[in-house]
Amino acid sequence: MMNLRLSSVLFRQLFSVYVLIIAMSSTLSYSECEFEAIFNFGDSNSDTGGFWAAFPAQSGPFGATYFKKPAGRASDGRLTVDFLAQGLGFPYLSPYLQSIGSNFKHGANFATLASTVLLPNTSLFVTGISPFSLAIQLNQMKEFKVKVHEFHSINQRGASMLPSPDVFGTSIYTLYIGQNDFTSNLAAIGISGVKQYLPQVVSQIAWSIKELHALGGRTILVLNLAPVGCYPALLAGHLHNSSDIDTFGCLISYNNAVADYNTMLKQALIETRNTLLNASVVYIDMYSLLLELFQHPASHGFKYGTKACCGYGGGAYNFDSQVYCGNTKVINGSKITASACEDPYNYVSWDGIHATEAANKIAAMAILNGSYSDPPFSFHHCRVHPID
Repeated sequence: MMNLRLSSVLFRQLFSVYVLIIAMSSTLSYSECEFEAIFNFGDSNSDTGGFWAAFPAQSGPFGATYFKKPAGRASDGRLTVDFLAQGLGFPYLSPYLQSIGSNFKHGANFATLASTVLLPNTSLFVTGISPFSLAIQLNQMKEFKVKVHEFHSINQRGASMLPSPDVFGTSIYTLYIGQNDFTSNLAAIGISGVKQYLPQVVSQIAWSIKELHALGGRTILVLNLAPVGCYPALLAGHLHNSSDIDTFGCLISYNNAVADYNTMLKQALIETRNTLLNASVVYIDMYSLLLELFQHPASHGFKYGTKACCGYGGGAYNFDSQVYCGNTKVINGSKITASACEDPYNYVSWDGIHATEAANKIAAMAILNGSYSDPPFSFHHCRVHPID
């Protein structure tokens, strides 16, 4: 009987220790995940409404899949940054430029459609682009931080829609930009001309990371350039030889140039990381991720890789540069409309330039599980929420 009692007491003690260990391990596993907000910088690939807040004009069929109306996104629904926010338990990021209805409690989105890394007034750019370059977005971030501190210091009512002043050191900073620096001048100066100034783009991104670090950023995710040689818009809109098309239907020269740029970017991040020893500077390989979707769409639940859902002309690409997704024009006496397909979930490309919600969801899941991160970085230590 005594042995039985001792065994019972010992069991209870061991069980208590076990519960304590579990509780401690749980605390430890989640203690590293103290992210309170996301601050995003970029172009149309991550713009949640900034450009259209500044220049209201967006119409359907954008946003049709999820929002059921135009929602400031260059997609049929949500973007990768939307799913990332959802996975971390945050609301979708409000655009910094949106004056009505914004809530910045869990971050802000400075991205705008057509934005570039390099300043838009440089002679490198020969086509119309956004005035909100990466440097401008950084200045907006600096002003945002100043205003947050000011509002909290005087306890203004508007501070309830703002994060706490110490949030800047416990946030995720994401940069998804550079596509327009690459594509804006292809028609004018060709791929060889574009390649000459890509090192400047990489240098500017490295400088921007250091600026974010100075603002308090300690977790910075940099998404590389996507395989634009697989974009229906470029395949349909640029003259090319059949010898420049790979077995998956993508432009070899364009994707090779992108790969070279990404190699430069990766090396620049390694060098930057070595100077910011108290920060995580993570390279996200969107190129490989999206290339996989374009090359093997069926393996990921899609029917079409290099064909746009929303466009005009049908054929292999369903893209006509004369009439963009959602627009109607009279061409050669005929009224034509670039309309959306009824099944965007079967497409990787939404409008020939941007991804569908379905493709963006896959990208976000890859970021959250760290499968395309270098150095390895995932959110397994966080309470990742399911994304629908």
